[in-house]
Amino acid sequence: MDWLEYASVGFLVVFLGTLFLMGEMLVKAKGLFAVLGIAFMSLFFSFHIDAGGSMWIIILYVIGICLIILDGKVISDGTIALFGALLMGIGLAVPTPDVTYGVLVVFGYLTGLFASGLFLKVFASRNLWSKMTLKDQLGSEQGYNSMNQTYKELEGKQAKTLTPFRPTGTIIFDGRHYSATSGDQWLEAGETVRVLSVDGTKILVRREEEID
Repeated sequence: MDWLEYASVGFLVVFLGTLFLMGEMLVKAKGLFAVLGIAFMSLFFSFHIDAGGSMWIIILYVIGICLIILDGKVISDGTIALFGALLMGIGLAVPTPDVTYGVLVVFGYLTGLFASGLFLKVFASRNLWSKMTLKDQLGSEQGYNSMNQTYKELEGKQAKTLTPFRPTGTIIFDGRHYSATSGDQWLEAGETVRVLSVDGTKILVRREEEID
């Protein structure tokens, strides 16, 4: 494996290893990507790490992978995954023989990390980090409400115009200020209005005396 002495080869091995390992986490590859990724990374570590004292580097790398999986399956906020990715990068850079080799290895790692996302265009994705992305539209029927509840509670309430409406302005209700629209009405400051509807954070008001 003398060819691994060249930094360019180290870059390629780390790139491919990272590409397939991360790809296995992102898509359903039936374990094939995991086997390929482990094979490439085993080549890299077996060449650069002595059998004795540097095993902690491999442990650091494995811990990084475990943290990424933990974040994806349990926590799903990305924080632990970033820390895990950092540990993996350190585990790859530390055993390299010089700065140039280390920089290329880290670049290969980062490139493989981002390139693995391309597998999502071809293969079925896993449910990793599914909590971070809301794929289904959730409405009140499912027990969810995407509206700001504070705004929703304004419906049917009386408020005062704080500024003129031409036809947008500011109302005051219960000491709080809200941006609103009066549709096709022009209102003056200090008028009593009623909130007819709320759509997200869009508040529609009408002059109180004009409401049947």
